[in-house]
Amino acid sequence: MLNEIKALADDVFPDVVRLRRTIHQNPELAFEEHETARLVIDTLTPLGLDIQTGIAQTGVVATLQGSVPGPSVLLRADMDALPILEANDFDFASQNAGKMHACGHDAHTSSLLGTAMILSRLRDRVKGTVRFLFQPSEERLPGGAKFMIEEGVLDGNAAGPAPDMVFGQHVTPDLPAGMLGVRSGMYMASADELHLTVRGTGGHAAAPHYLSADAVVVASHIIVALQSIISRHCPPDVPSVLSIGKVIADGATNVIPETARMEGTFRAMNEDWRFKAHQLIERVVQHTAQAHGAEVDLDIKVGYPALYNHPDPTEQVRTAAEAYVGPDNVVDLDLWFASEDFAYFLQLRPGTFYRLGTGNSDKGIVHGLHTPRFTIDEDALRLGSGFMAYLAWQQGVQTA
Repeated sequence: MLNEIKALADDVFPDVVRLRRTIHQNPELAFEEHETARLVIDTLTPLGLDIQTGIAQTGVVATLQGSVPGPSVLLRADMDALPILEANDFDFASQNAGKMHACGHDAHTSSLLGTAMILSRLRDRVKGTVRFLFQPSEERLPGGAKFMIEEGVLDGNAAGPAPDMVFGQHVTPDLPAGMLGVRSGMYMASADELHLTVRGTGGHAAAPHYLSADAVVVASHIIVALQSIISRHCPPDVPSVLSIGKVIADGATNVIPETARMEGTFRAMNEDWRFKAHQLIERVVQHTAQAHGAEVDLDIKVGYPALYNHPDPTEQVRTAAEAYVGPDNVVDLDLWFASEDFAYFLQLRPGTFYRLGTGNSDKGIVHGLHTPRFTIDEDALRLGSGFMAYLAWQQGVQTA
């Protein structure tokens, strides 16, 4: 079956490339993926799948029912683009100014469509059910995964039983095309946004002694004090990061402003520590401001949870990957402090989130995710489609 799936992946490859380029050329932001969803539906319809549309606004779910009962597997791809002006000059570059598929969601969606094409051709020998999930809004809080779950994508319905296991893949330019990366256990961080406004007293910069509180100085103390949360309160075996990335104190060389605004991110690999840290952040911010005679408003926007890859499904992915591409082309991944709302699926079902190599230094395909020149080696789309089909097959979707 492995060789047959590889042959089918080669067969659908031109269609997958065409789909990827069409999606790349027409990027849509979070919850705006109307044309992308339409392309997904038009591609899936001839395959004879049960299709549900309009889930979480633009989400699509298609179900393939095998010839005999068996396990149910959910495979997920995200569809949204980023608000980035593309700097690539190939003929399928973004036609929507200021919008770009700079995180590979065009590859995720086209690969999963290829997987659906492959498995639909094997329908008479498929054991169990495969649910293909095309998700909106992975890039922007609150994300689309949570809404799709609330609308029942993990429940049983007339199209098939509730998924027993969930899988997702994400491109990475850090691995060459043809390679796969896996990691068991905690893999990706939670991501919460910090928004602070320090309110002091504005005035002449030459006379700070007349002010009750200099918002700029207070903001500076808060920035330094926040770092003690990581260095003095975080358990040493729990990776965590707190960074302030934006500070606006709109005064002048001779003007101390009344307010200073700050924004940052807090990331953690442990959910218990994550919410304990929220309390510490509140305490440090408020007490530091009070100590300097200022007031501060703090808003912690709770983002995606930490992503945990369940050991047994991850080991199954590793075994399938080694069979598909060979042990030398399967690598252990490092912790990744990016965040992913696929974590919501993994909180409710066993599964794993693995990486698909898409880099190629010989072709100059080396630019990182979320950059204006990001692209992929399209040869990776053969593996992106074929391996996910083989993975689903190996989880019980196999010959009766």
